[in-house]
Amino acid sequence: MSQTQQRKEEDTNVQEKKKLSNIEENHDKEDHRVKDQKEEHQLPLMALNHVSRLCSNVEESVKFYTTVLGFVKIERPPAFDFDDAWLFNYGVGIHLVQSKDEDRLPHQNHLDPMDNHISFQCEDMDATVKKLEELNIEYMKRTVEDEKNGAKIDQLFFNDPDGFMVEICNCENLKLVPAGSMGKIKLSFDRHNPPMDVSDNGTEDK
Repeated sequence: MSQTQQRKEEDTNVQEKKKLSNIEENHDKEDHRVKDQKEEHQLPLMALNHVSRLCSNVEESVKFYTTVLGFVKIERPPAFDFDDAWLFNYGVGIHLVQSKDEDRLPHQNHLDPMDNHISFQCEDMDATVKKLEELNIEYMKRTVEDEKNGAKIDQLFFNDPDGFMVEICNCENLKLVPAGSMGKIKLSFDRHNPPMDVSDNGTEDK
């Protein structure tokens, strides 16, 4: 092969590499553009504000959520003139609404971890079990082990007075790992907490 032909082949290879590099660069730019567009169109959310629950008896449900789960009953705006109660603690609210139709309540006694439920993280699972037993609350306990990451998750499941399931767990043992490239996990760092009236003894001392 002559030097001229060799140079031509080298020039051709260089041009092909540049083309491939430009194609990859354009693909990367397109991926970032699509990702940026999706993030721009995301709702500007901060945190979970509250969960609403229908009740057959609001006062019984208030007693359950305050006595068992440690929620605090708070005042609600006068404009909400229907029969309900607002509770708050742990950075989230629970709104209990009197049901006018019994058929809308679950009325279930069984516990199925795969069913709808609300879950709370716990610092001491043994203390939680002890309290549930003291209050004669039926519960289901199970442990799930993640062999890949070596994490062990303890879970407790029980129902509120109307059959809505509650979970207590130590799920903070699980590391947050995004399962895809789209979306970004946002941590609230308590920015979502509403302003509190500290004129009485309704708040925790620090």
